[in-house]
Amino acid sequence: MTLTLNSLDPSEILQDQATLEACSADVYARGLTAYALVRPRSAARCAAAIAELTAARHPIVVRGGGMSYTGGYVPVRERTVMLDTSALDTIVEINAADMYITVEVGVTWKRIYEALRPLGLRLPFFGTFSGAQATVGGGLSNGALFLGTARYGTGADAVLGLEVALADGSIVRTGQIGFAAAQKPFYRTCGPDMSGLFLHDAGSLGVKLRATLRLIEAPKETGHASFVFDHIEAAARALSAIGRSGAAEEAYVFDPATTRKNLRSEGLLSDANMLLNVVRSESAWWRGLKEGWGLVKAGRHFLPEQAYSLHVTCAARSVAALEADLETCRQAALQQGGSVIPHSIPKAVRANLFPPLEGVVGAEGERWAALNAKVAHSDAEKIIRASAEKLAPYRERMQTEGVWMSHLLIAISNHAFSFEPVFHWHDEWLPVHQRFANASLQQRLGAPPAKPAARELVAEMRAELITLFTELGAASNQLGKTYPYRSVLRPETAALFDKLKAAVDPRGVMNPGALD
Repeated sequence: MTLTLNSLDPSEILQDQATLEACSADVYARGLTAYALVRPRSAARCAAAIAELTAARHPIVVRGGGMSYTGGYVPVRERTVMLDTSALDTIVEINAADMYITVEVGVTWKRIYEALRPLGLRLPFFGTFSGAQATVGGGLSNGALFLGTARYGTGADAVLGLEVALADGSIVRTGQIGFAAAQKPFYRTCGPDMSGLFLHDAGSLGVKLRATLRLIEAPKETGHASFVFDHIEAAARALSAIGRSGAAEEAYVFDPATTRKNLRSEGLLSDANMLLNVVRSESAWWRGLKEGWGLVKAGRHFLPEQAYSLHVTCAARSVAALEADLETCRQAALQQGGSVIPHSIPKAVRANLFPPLEGVVGAEGERWAALNAKVAHSDAEKIIRASAEKLAPYRERMQTEGVWMSHLLIAISNHAFSFEPVFHWHDEWLPVHQRFANASLQQRLGAPPAKPAARELVAEMRAELITLFTELGAASNQLGKTYPYRSVLRPETAALFDKLKAAVDPRGVMNPGALD
């Protein structure tokens, strides 16, 4: 049956089968096929459409850039209407005097970075690695992190205020702009933090329309360092020490296989591209050329076969301040037995911000699905060991089914440690893989065959780790429909959450299944 809404033009409503199948799957799994996809062209039309849809008792699921792998926007009920906010893509205001930017939620992190760069400004956290496609709305709903995270935290930590459409179509303004007399959204917490209610909520409490984020002056100097360790625990201890110090803007650890991959031509360091990007990233072309050739010359031969690599990027107002931060990182790494190596990887990451999204599949067309657990620094080694023990019985089946793992460790501000195990396996591609995988790979592989046994093994191991993370009291930055939330809260906290959910979504139609 054709969906019609008084608030939208027919061109804003899509119901062709190809679109519906594509929007009903994320990077990891398919959901029920959506009833329709609506793409409003303004915030007001979006809010009005929400009111019409909820009145008709359609479940609503919001999509941003489509990069979720935890089922955040996968439909679980019949007649679900997908709300695509990608057309809400206006940069509303850049206020350099008061150091904030207001954007509609369909704006990508890359667009914000590019708009601010000529002004000498930046977000504190300034994007995910997938920021060419990932949107502000999706990031604030699901916990965006990476660029700037070791010093400044996640995207949510930069929020000053929001405009949110509730299930009845009313628009709530949070932060200072929620006050009747306020003219500028320059402050977040005059009174209770209403903005926080709608952050990391997977769109289950309301639909974000606009966000105001605080700005910083872009650092004048940037530098990098890399180290290797002979086991993951030492690398984790060094990462935590660097995170606690606040010396780095990014600090992360790759396992041996990921390190080698990123040093090969199909990884971050394709020689010609890397050289060009490094030259462009330096203020002086001759310094960029020297730096780029140095990294290429260092090549892929300096690394031990089995080595966990830790990479940091520091940024400061002066060369002296930068060197002090880099020295802090060096001392932290050396105290844990680390060895200095050329800083090829972090340099390449910063020189090639927001690359094309060819990384939705691996070099041989394999799929991947990550999990994440956030713990206190002192619990880092505990969760690493516990996860290895939990998956040890699966080693033989993994070898049989061609499933393997990698690990990413990230420092989040000075108070949290992120542990991210990633599963890799060959399987049929979902729509997002078909859309973003590079053309040469698609031509070479065609349509990869389904591998249900490998997929089922991955699902089983993911479930084991999710249960473990819950038992350890770990947090997640992307709950979606994968991690339990309401069911594992303390009773009093759960009761308050139920009251809040009932107040903003009395029919229970806003992203059913999220935050359960």
